[in-house]
Amino acid sequence: MPRTIPNLSKRNTSSKNSKPIVAVKMTQYVGFFVVGYVLATAIFMMIQTKLTVNSQLVTVLSILIGAYIAVHKFIKHQRRGLDRSEMNRLTIGGVAVVWLLTAIYFIGIWFLLFDTIDREVLLEMTTQQPLPLLSALVMILVLTLISARLGIWGFNRLLAPK
Repeated sequence: MPRTIPNLSKRNTSSKNSKPIVAVKMTQYVGFFVVGYVLATAIFMMIQTKLTVNSQLVTVLSILIGAYIAVHKFIKHQRRGLDRSEMNRLTIGGVAVVWLLTAIYFIGIWFLLFDTIDREVLLEMTTQQPLPLLSALVMILVLTLISARLGIWGFNRLLAPK
């Protein structure tokens, strides 16, 4: 006598009013995140000409402003909150593009602002003591990832329609 195997798949069969969630391209919202970040950073750079502000605080606030703009636009366009995978993609994409822009910024400074002597001093300093530079780089990467994730999660909970 053959046995029947029970269906163990997790399907939502009881909800007739729920709409299926369509996969959303997050590229546009990563762009909103980056535009918000760049605008906030530019404003904070202008503020820093008049008074001193902690650079880590500026980074966190800029990331939070970018997260708010991206989440607000997503909820406005999609009429729903982000799910977990969309939050993860927005966080990773936003932080990756922010770091790409930061790398371009530093390469521009390296070639356009530094002369030969400045480059030699910076290279010798990093070869003699690379650990402080690497630890600072890792810490700011962790700071941007955590602040982006917490900002996206918090604004998603705050702005999501009920």
